[in-house]
Amino acid sequence: MRTAYSVEKVRAAERELMARLPEGALMQRAAAGLAAACADVLGRVYGSRVVLLVGSGDNGGDALYAGARLARRGAGVSAVLLSPERVHAGGLAALRRAGGRAVGTDGAEELIERADLVVDGIVGIGGKGGLRPHAVPLAAAAERSRAVVVAVDVPSGVDVDTGEVRGVALRADLTVTFGTHKPGLLIDPAREYAGLVRLVDIGLELAEEQAELEALQHADVARLLPVPRAESDKYRRGVVGIAAGSARYPGAAVLAVAGALRGGAGAVRYVGPAGSAVIARFPETLVSDRGPKHAGRVQAWVTGPGAGDDAATVGEVLAADVPVLIDADGLRLTDAAAVRARRAPTLMTPHAGEAAALLGVEREEVESARLAAARELAERYGATVLLKGSTTLVAEPGGGPVRVNPTGTSWLATAGSGDVLSGLAGSLLAAGLSARDAGSVGAYLHGLAGRFAAGAETGPGGGAAPVGAHDVASAIPRAWRDVVREVGV
Repeated sequence: MRTAYSVEKVRAAERELMARLPEGALMQRAAAGLAAACADVLGRVYGSRVVLLVGSGDNGGDALYAGARLARRGAGVSAVLLSPERVHAGGLAALRRAGGRAVGTDGAEELIERADLVVDGIVGIGGKGGLRPHAVPLAAAAERSRAVVVAVDVPSGVDVDTGEVRGVALRADLTVTFGTHKPGLLIDPAREYAGLVRLVDIGLELAEEQAELEALQHADVARLLPVPRAESDKYRRGVVGIAAGSARYPGAAVLAVAGALRGGAGAVRYVGPAGSAVIARFPETLVSDRGPKHAGRVQAWVTGPGAGDDAATVGEVLAADVPVLIDADGLRLTDAAAVRARRAPTLMTPHAGEAAALLGVEREEVESARLAAARELAERYGATVLLKGSTTLVAEPGGGPVRVNPTGTSWLATAGSGDVLSGLAGSLLAAGLSARDAGSVGAYLHGLAGRFAAGAETGPGGGAAPVGAHDVASAIPRAWRDVVREVGV
């Protein structure tokens, strides 16, 4: 599991470590890792043109010491000093001894545009509110250039603790971060500015339970996946109820059932007006038209996808004493009091627009401050919240680490994709996972399935193509197998 920590906790861990190390040793560790990453990017260091954008403090010091290491290997290194009066003196002296040079901001844009590599050491993890005006032209020059941009610890201009970008930020191709991940490297919009992220171990000691964010990996997901035992039958594996769809939106029911059938529960019960469409596509589904109360035993319910204005069915599901997942129209048809009154777990799965409506704010506010929005929704509704989007977040009321999903792809931005996710996560709820785990594992498998369906698993330029929600559902078994195969389960 990858974990990310707040600036306050990172700095506390750095102070504890520095108290045990010789002076300057921690910065040298960071600089060595940064220089190695830059050398890997360059391929051939000797003769390359490197420009360091150097702000005040330790972040600039890391860049200068790394630049000195590159200069000793034959690179032509120029340091643009944005705050000459507050530059890290030791780092600057080391650069000059290695043959590097320091320049001011006059003429720096041309220097940047001719560079092979630009190292962003302007602002460290304490930066807030975007770049200062004198740094903005340098960031623009870096974006215009053909140089590879490497950020030191975090891209300058992003809010490290929240992932917000309130102003101009410098967009990196690679971010070399020290000791641990920071929230802004995992949450959009800041994540977009980080590029690839390379973690350098500098010896920080941080307790996992103090993390701000968690990102599951294959091994974590494999441990959580429900596996039938020899004595299992369809009822012992869990039954998930799907109360979804309408005359206008029968496809939402079909897609939610498609996700549910592939989510680990032993059986799927469908209740609603789209029964004929569901049976035609998935004859193994147990279909009823008598409403949730008379559908038979279930271990969890999914309600809302394509429900239209059917508030009665949503209300009936919310009254059930089993875990409930609320999505789409169901979010609009209920209120905080009804959710907070529930005794069984509730998982809400809004996208940014739905979250904005629930919070009474504009969509742009949610998209620019995703972490804050997910936490606020969880507290307001007393429920686990899965906030879908470019970075999917799972937050619980009462605090604790928020989970961020690392597997998503922009190809999942297609109609019906969220219905598949609802069915999948609901099935995991019925199989016995907690709301937090069901949401996190569901998002992980859903994102991975989206990548496989689109052919995006090979990365950018790997031949990806558009997909429909049914393609995503069909790829869930492949995603499941990929997870368990890699860890040998």
